[in-house]
This record gives sequence, structure tokens and C-alpha cells, in this order.
Amino acid sequence: MNKNTILGWATLIMIIMGLLLIGLGAFRYDDVAGWGFAAVGVGFLANAWVFSSLKGRL
Repeated sequence: MNKNTILGWATLIMIIMGLLLIGLGAFRYDDVAGWGFAAVGVGFLANAWVFSSLKGRL
């Protein structure tokens, strides 16, 4: 595997984790903890976006 393949897999895993955390925040936790889970999920999606944009440049 080259570095672009590794960045692609990392992007996919981070998108899945981000959506999972947002889903946990929205459906599982109704109090303040839900906002925290959703915020961390959005952070994971932002990192996945950065990894995706770096895929052809490294």
C-alpha cells in the first residue's frame, strides 16, 4: 500500500467514526453529553476532509 491508499483508508474510517459519533449524540444522549459527542463527530469529519485533500499532494 502506498501513502495515498493509507490516506484513503484513514479518510473512510474517520468519516465512519464521525457519523457514528454524531448519531450517538443525536439519538443516544439527550443531555449535554450529546452536544459533546456531536461536536467531536464534526471534528472527525473535518479531519477526514483534510486527509482527503492531502491524498494527491503527499
